Amino acid sequence: MAAVATLSPGGASGRLGVLRALLRRRAVLAGIVVLALILALAIAGPWLSPYSPSRLSLANRLKPPSGVNLFGTDDFGRDVFTRLAVAGRLSLLVGLSVVVVSSLIGVTLGLLAGFFRRLDAPLARLIDAMMAFPDILLAIALVSALGPSVVNVVAALGIVYAPRLARIVRASTLVIRELPYVEAARALGVSTPRIMVRHVLRNLLSPILVQGTFIFASAMLAEAGLSFLGVGVSPSVPTWGTMIAQGRQYLDQAPWILFFPGLAIVLAVLSLQLVGDGLRDLLDPRLAKDI
Repeated sequence: MAAVATLSPGGASGRLGVLRALLRRRAVLAGIVVLALILALAIAGPWLSPYSPSRLSLANRLKPPSGVNLFGTDDFGRDVFTRLAVAGRLSLLVGLSVVVVSSLIGVTLGLLAGFFRRLDAPLARLIDAMMAFPDILLAIALVSALGPSVVNVVAALGIVYAPRLARIVRASTLVIRELPYVEAARALGVSTPRIMVRHVLRNLLSPILVQGTFIFASAMLAEAGLSFLGVGVSPSVPTWGTMIAQGRQYLDQAPWILFFPGLAIVLAVLSLQLVGDGLRDLLDPRLAKDI
């Protein structure tokens, strides 16, 4: 199986080769540049702007983009650029946190199901049952039950996306556990946890990394959708989803209120998908030889 092999075992030189090959692809390079710009905006934007993201100025409400307010103002006179940058911090934080949570859950379930035959059937059925529900509906149900907050959104989305990783890890583990070097480790008396971590998990880092980029993008999009529907984080916290929800009633008067956060979501998700596609092509031996 291609997913169980890495592109190059050559240590630092091998990783450098992967990075050079990745940067040679224009689409991937564009994705990395866009991601870097979004990250820079999220980190430095609020410091560069002279406005507070929560400061109300009704006298300046619905002002179009100008030299004073780069992206205009919203219905409460708040600077859209500043709020966009602050919301970007939250979106990136949620996306990264969901990747961590889903990886912990998914990798654990996948390893246990793939390595231990007695656990395979029940865990595989659990994974299939979780994937039977549409992602957004399951996320809405979990957040509604837990309550609207950043922590609950991360927990809900982490549970929703964990089965994606679990299936990949399980399928790869089923192959790796039968390979000669695993059998040799067993014959030498190496403990099961050590075999799972050093001999199985190490060979799964490539597919986990690739899938993590796709989960990052999906989580950012799902968080925006939950916030747009009003079941995500608190409405008082600026997010790209809440900015779009608040600006939709002013679409005719002030389209910039929802245009800029919508553009930020599109660029962030697209750039992550481009990077993920590039990583998949490079780390899959069947595809890497054609690049």
